Amino acid sequence: MPVEPKAIGIFDSGVGGLTVLRRVGECLPNESIVYLGDTARVPYGTKSADTVIRYARACAGILLERGIKILVVACNTASAYALDMLRDELDMPVIGVVEPGALEALHQTHNKRVGVIGTAGTVASGQYTDTIQSLDPNIEVFSKACPLFVPLAEEGWTDGEVPLAVARTYLADFALRDIDTIVLGCTHYPLLKEVIGQAVGEGVVLVDSAEATAHAVCDVVAAMDIAAASGRPPSHQFLVSDAPDGFARIGRRFLGRDIGEVDWVDF
Repeated sequence: MPVEPKAIGIFDSGVGGLTVLRRVGECLPNESIVYLGDTARVPYGTKSADTVIRYARACAGILLERGIKILVVACNTASAYALDMLRDELDMPVIGVVEPGALEALHQTHNKRVGVIGTAGTVASGQYTDTIQSLDPNIEVFSKACPLFVPLAEEGWTDGEVPLAVARTYLADFALRDIDTIVLGCTHYPLLKEVIGQAVGEGVVLVDSAEATAHAVCDVVAAMDIAAASGRPPSHQFLVSDAPDGFARIGRRFLGRDIGEVDWVDF
């Protein structure tokens, strides 16, 4: 059944997009949100572009049935491959995580040397590089796939010697390139922000694409004058395509609170 009043819809391949939901909820506490994690087909980062586009269209369809007013593509890989398709096909604002993160990196860098870390799919797409350089062609972008960050975040290994050693191994080259800004191009990575910061040093700004995306959602809600009325309690619904109990358990780390009921949906 549709959520009344119309909700903000967010989808991701799994639990990582809950970092986006968390930030959106902080910016827009009166808004109802419907979140879909496509846990049956996670990860998207290793899939082909055609497959990701097909999955993204299906996720959008599930959320449209719930009566949403904005669609947020919280998955970096889906944002890289499927955002244009969704914007062409849907009659509503569609916001991805790549553009807001790229814009924030542009604002933060002083020496025009930016690093991007993400899944193999996000890095291979080159979308962050293309977006950043379309805004400022003088910026040099250095990308690095960091696949082990995802299981570390989901297992709760977000501090200590093991994640720090992984971060230092992945990011050693960045220190040699005089990078002053790094985009956390995966929604899992904010959980590892502290160890990533330790690995690259205090002088490097870490751009949280989830936070930047939440600000973009706030801007669209304000510009279109579609904010939910204050005084009416918002609802947060959680949908998954597989393993709702596991989603609720792991997702608590990403959302920062208990998730509560999680509903299974059949694609």
